[in-house]
Amino acid sequence: MINKEKTEMNNKKIEEYIKLGEYNTLEVYKEVDFGVYLRSEEENDEVLLPKRYVPAGTKIGDILEVFVYSDSEDRYVATTDKPMAVVGEFGNFEVVDTSKFGAFVDWGLPKNLFVPLSTQKRNLKKGDKVIGKIKYDEKTDRLFLDAKVGRNIEPAKGFKRNDKVEILVMAKTPLGYKVIVNNKYEGMLFDNEIFEDIKVGEKRFAYIKTNRDDGKLDCILQPIGKRQNRDNGYYKVLEKLQVIKQTPLTSKSDADEIKKEFGISKKAYKAVLQKLLKEDKIELSEDGVKLK
Repeated sequence: MINKEKTEMNNKKIEEYIKLGEYNTLEVYKEVDFGVYLRSEEENDEVLLPKRYVPAGTKIGDILEVFVYSDSEDRYVATTDKPMAVVGEFGNFEVVDTSKFGAFVDWGLPKNLFVPLSTQKRNLKKGDKVIGKIKYDEKTDRLFLDAKVGRNIEPAKGFKRNDKVEILVMAKTPLGYKVIVNNKYEGMLFDNEIFEDIKVGEKRFAYIKTNRDDGKLDCILQPIGKRQNRDNGYYKVLEKLQVIKQTPLTSKSDADEIKKEFGISKKAYKAVLQKLLKEDKIELSEDGVKLK
């Protein structure tokens, strides 16, 4: 299996030039005591892959996929570690240090990512969580995080109902959760359509419900019309009630008991009960919830 993967990688075309902040497919062309040097097609365009990241059995001529960033001395360096996000992507990061010029966040690599003061919506403190987009500054040849989300959002167009997209959950609102769709567009997940645990900062897949006239997207976590999706909290509760007919558990019951019985959070359970009530499928009493 390893040999097959290696052969497939060797058949890939190497990059024309090395790209900072991105995954690069490069050729191993020189071995040294402290690692191997990788190169692109461009003459004299090389980057070091330190010894601790070099896959076992690597030899001259092999093609490797690596992520390229800059070290503390602004030298390009390659790694087989995967960062939380790459150039052009949004992510949710923790602030690990600050200075008079900005803040630094952990993005999964040895060198932390800089967040200039000019790109902060509020002054960040150590321990804060911040959502932002990784960008490349051509003038300084450096990567940075832009935490001013609004200026990195575009009006959405061309989406069709049920298109699958990737979302980053950005913020809780009175209606549900504001999300970033495909690293470019703004969308919403509505509380009455969420039947599972969801957290600010997490990435997951969703589906387009409506491409609105204002350029924003209404999203849903399950494919529309795919009623066979039994991971949906709504169906977990409904199918369980079809078996037991009645449960003493209400939206005010202990969260651990709800989780044990139905496998969903208390918040999700409350949303499911509201939906079932609206559909006139259950009735509530002092004894709990009863299927009609």
